[in-house]
Amino acid sequence: MRRPPRRATAAGLLRPLLLFLPFAALLCFATFSLHHPDRLGPTTVAVTVTATAAAATDADAARPHQLASPRHRLEISTVDFRALNATTPLHAAAVRAFRDGGRLLRDVLAVPTTAAAASPARIPEPPRCPPSVARSGEELRTAGSVLALPCGLALGSHVTVVASPRRVPGDGLSQFAVELRGAGDGEAASTILHFNPRLRGDWSGRPVIELNTRFRGQWGPAQRCVGWRRPDEETVDGSVKCEQWAWNTGGTFEELKRVWSRDHVAGQKRRDLIDWPYPFVEDELFILTLSAGLEGYHVQVDGRHVASFPYRIGFILEDAATVQVNGDIAVKSMVAGTLPTAHPNIVQRNLELLAELKAPHPEEPVELFIGILSAGSHFTERMAVRRSWMSAVRNSSSTMARFFVALNGRKEVNEDLKKEAEFFRDIIIVPFVDSYDLVVLKTVAIYEYAAHVVSAKYIMKCDDDTFVRLDSVMAEVKKIPDDKSFYVGNMNYYHRPLREGKWAVSYEEWPRATYPPYADGPGYIVSSDIANFVVTELEQGRLNLFKMEDVSVGMWVGQFNGTATATGGVEYVHSGRFCQFGCVEEYLTAHYQSPGQMLCLWEKLEQGKPQCCNAR
Repeated sequence: MRRPPRRATAAGLLRPLLLFLPFAALLCFATFSLHHPDRLGPTTVAVTVTATAAAATDADAARPHQLASPRHRLEISTVDFRALNATTPLHAAAVRAFRDGGRLLRDVLAVPTTAAAASPARIPEPPRCPPSVARSGEELRTAGSVLALPCGLALGSHVTVVASPRRVPGDGLSQFAVELRGAGDGEAASTILHFNPRLRGDWSGRPVIELNTRFRGQWGPAQRCVGWRRPDEETVDGSVKCEQWAWNTGGTFEELKRVWSRDHVAGQKRRDLIDWPYPFVEDELFILTLSAGLEGYHVQVDGRHVASFPYRIGFILEDAATVQVNGDIAVKSMVAGTLPTAHPNIVQRNLELLAELKAPHPEEPVELFIGILSAGSHFTERMAVRRSWMSAVRNSSSTMARFFVALNGRKEVNEDLKKEAEFFRDIIIVPFVDSYDLVVLKTVAIYEYAAHVVSAKYIMKCDDDTFVRLDSVMAEVKKIPDDKSFYVGNMNYYHRPLREGKWAVSYEEWPRATYPPYADGPGYIVSSDIANFVVTELEQGRLNLFKMEDVSVGMWVGQFNGTATATGGVEYVHSGRFCQFGCVEEYLTAHYQSPGQMLCLWEKLEQGKPQCCNAR
């Protein structure tokens, strides 16, 4: 618009006021949207994040918002837990988590979206990594006997550990472990290789070495080396899985070495003596070398092959983030060599496929909505889902799937999550601080989204390590009459709470002797009327939460079953094909699947072979 000439008129006096009106209108719109998101529709609104949002009160921080950056749509759950009765500890924790989550959400929304996040072609090259790393014993004691592997491992990489087993007084179990661990803390980190010598034996009463893998706290089948070779056993790169040793001679380590030296130098042989003793002795220094071959890992001790362990599906070299040593052992040094100098992660390997992995715009009506519970740091798991069974969802006009992710206490994790959500358009951010006891809040958010945003006919919940056979799941649901309320999954009946141990439930938390019937959490489906009931109960302040998410759903279904709305009652449908632990033949869902196993399952399914990808 052409600016009028300056004149000392009434119009000139009004010009400052007219210039201020657009800014005032924007300020009013932003303030209205922050305090009344429900007036603006159930999906998303475009709001410029200004000082107005940063100055919101704690009460407003606890209220959910659905905001979008001016350039990208960012979906944030509108589920509102302020109506909860905060007298119970879990309800009070939920309210606090949403209040703190509101602050974290404002922080991450204040970070502008970079051009690199908007265009995958402009993602910078990853930094170069050193070809070798080393730490002395003093450095390892400070670092907790952990050696970081900056870019993982590759074919030909090797790790050397110089250490000595500590003597354990009395009849205690003397053992230690050398482990390759994935990214993450505690049980969240997968164990890519677990090498565990037990010097005084275990239940067998003889020295053993056990090798294994672990994902999400679940161990695979153990490979036990007990001192002899199996003649028909398969080899790994031409090496036997387990060497034999002289655990049954009764001699000391020094005596065995003298006998071995005499036999081999003098050319004498004793038929009753195996070539070499058990490779570890208390207070004796050893040098262990772990190397990565074509088919598996190989372990040598003092220059002699001890064991080989074949690679397992889903546990890949490049995912190794650290080498950790723990147990009854004194570590002198650790060295890793022939390491890769760059990390070819999933995004960098498949930039050309990123656009294909974006969620399409939703189409109505949605018959099946799948809510996938995930954590902010589980990017690799989400990528595996996108590249595997979610491909079937993207190709379906009647099915929709979204990840439901809460906020992390670390700002950088939330910033990465925001970029990922803006690009793929398949993440719903639930604005509370994530914790295990509050996972149930994500399930409520799934029901709220399915009821108010997409109006789905059926609602499925699963985890980001669950593989879903979409066509088979739909066929299972179609067996139920359309006018019937239902609850489908791997049902538990008369299950009793654990009162001791890691998963203990106190009598204050659950006073009754048994839980209501409930389906295992990794995968189950409810009809839309049950989801609507849960959302209504929340909005009216009557919803009760329990820290075990799957039990909470069973409790809500039982309450719905007692209402007049549940005409004819809820049909409980049990199927063991919704697998709780691992994978079974003719599975509907497979749980505890690593990213590599998810891709393996999808490849087999595309070939018309719905077979499991279990560890060999």
